[in-house]
Amino acid sequence: MFGDRVKQVREAHNYSQVQLATMLHVSRQTVSNWENNNIMPSIEMLIQLADLFGVSTDFLLERDNRRSLDTTGLTETQCAHLNLIIQDILQ
Repeated sequence: MFGDRVKQVREAHNYSQVQLATMLHVSRQTVSNWENNNIMPSIEMLIQLADLFGVSTDFLLERDNRRSLDTTGLTETQCAHLNLIIQDILQ
């Protein structure tokens, strides 16, 4: 569920609920409510969460399990190297 995803990416970035709330200008209780699936964020906040964590909104909504990487500014060769690294990690 959405709340599990938010908690997963928050913890992966080593943010506490308070730290995340401060960054997004919301209360810690709001973050807790998201993580407990009590409420959903607005579309604007969903986009902010995705941007902050470097994932897609579909990933947060569990419509897509793939995370995204911003490869802006990388050459095709650099992107190919990243793909090889990812494939090595997955094996």
